[in-house]
Amino acid sequence: MDRAISSATHTRRQRRRWFTAAAVLGLVVAGLLAFRSVLQPSISRDQILTATVETGDVEASLTASGLIIPGHEAVITSPIQSTIRRVALQVGEKVQPGQTIVELDRELTSTALAKLQDEQQQNRNKNGQLQLTLEKALNDLESQEKVQQVKVRSLQSTLRDEQYLLKIGGGTAESVRQAELNLKVAQLELQRLNEQIRNQRAANAADVRELGFTMQIQDRSITELAGKLAQANISSQQPGVLTWVNEDIGSTVNQGDALARVADLSSFRVRATISDAYADALHLGDAVVVRVNNTDLRGTITTVSPAVDKGVVTFYAKLAEDHHPVLRSNLRADLFVVTKAHHGVVRVKNGPFYQGGKEQAVFVVKDGKAEQRTVRFGDSNFDYVQVLSGLQPGDEIVLSELKQYADTPSLVIKK
Repeated sequence: MDRAISSATHTRRQRRRWFTAAAVLGLVVAGLLAFRSVLQPSISRDQILTATVETGDVEASLTASGLIIPGHEAVITSPIQSTIRRVALQVGEKVQPGQTIVELDRELTSTALAKLQDEQQQNRNKNGQLQLTLEKALNDLESQEKVQQVKVRSLQSTLRDEQYLLKIGGGTAESVRQAELNLKVAQLELQRLNEQIRNQRAANAADVRELGFTMQIQDRSITELAGKLAQANISSQQPGVLTWVNEDIGSTVNQGDALARVADLSSFRVRATISDAYADALHLGDAVVVRVNNTDLRGTITTVSPAVDKGVVTFYAKLAEDHHPVLRSNLRADLFVVTKAHHGVVRVKNGPFYQGGKEQAVFVVKDGKAEQRTVRFGDSNFDYVQVLSGLQPGDEIVLSELKQYADTPSLVIKK
């Protein structure tokens, strides 16, 4: 026989069903939330690098490769063709003016100098012989001139006598004409001798000058070779440090070959190279920033090479602090040519996130998430990028490259 269920039992059963339904619903909601958290993209905090947007200066620049070189460096070349006998100093040693660096073999040059001196002595002997020969020829002509002068005077006297005889009737007109003819011939001969003497004197002077020029040239050659021989012990004319020397003892060197380099290391400058695509952007006086071991030094462009070599342009920059302690000869450095300067603008540190475009998406960190935002950028350099819109000072952005999340509007940052 059925028994009626009491109201208390019915209430308990009803309450149990509600508790069961609530528990199932709670489990469903918790599962949905857990599933959603699994689907939400996330990234670990230690996998990203962030930076805060700030206000400051941005200098647009071109990046070039630089090499620190001495401000003044002398290249010492061989004055003669010879061989290296001895190297007196090693690279890195200090050099004083007149101090021997390299000693060359002087035997070949000494022989050549002795030969020139012997030839000059022969020229002096030739000069003496030429003077005697020329004087003899001139004396012979002058003697002939004197004889002819006497002959002319004699014929003039004969003519006067014939004219007198014709006048008193003791002579003939034919005799007078013959005397006049003889006198005229003698005078022409005297005139010829006078002209010959003048020509001989001019020729003598020309021959003497020619030989004199030859002797002067020879004297200069002797002096020049003697000077080169005296310089066979290679030395520097200025104090400095030996930065390079040819140490191949016994090797042959030609005249003009470099033997050593002596640099004044009290000051430095920069030799830089950049792609020829930026050649038109280089101008004398442009400001540059030279970065050496995390130290920035200011300077200006002083020289731009007009030639392009293998797709690069070479230029030189003078530093404002050309004696800074971080500067070392042949030290590599980054050089930035400043093309434009902006002061007091919104900026952010340059990093892998920046693709070089004017507008791009970046991730902004806020409330434990990295939210994607479109930002317009301006000019940039190696350190900073100018922000035109989309960011405000104090915003924190992700500097790391997140291309794999380009289609993700938001990322959860896990600690």
